[in-house]
Amino acid sequence: MLVIVLENGPPRLRGRLAIWLLEIRAGVYVGNYSAKVRDHIWHQVEVGIGDGNAVMAWRTSNEAGFDFVTLGKNRRIPVELDGAKLVSFLPQTDANAL
Repeated sequence: MLVIVLENGPPRLRGRLAIWLLEIRAGVYVGNYSAKVRDHIWHQVEVGIGDGNAVMAWRTSNEAGFDFVTLGKNRRIPVELDGAKLVSFLPQTDANAL
């Protein structure tokens, strides 16, 4: 299983992802592909993301059962701690304050 969540992605990228994956909700794409195809799809995201951000998660045979990568500006950043991939939050800036 492969899941991509896209925020503020340009329409061209959204259309390209819709060729390969099923958009089950606005900006949420799912599919089931090999690692080679997954890498090709992620490359399309890297090339076309513009000012948006994205995360891709997929099933794998590690302890957690999945892995993920992120791209673009976001408060959530992946960090590795003792071999486990976790998510850390960057401090809020004044622009992000509610």
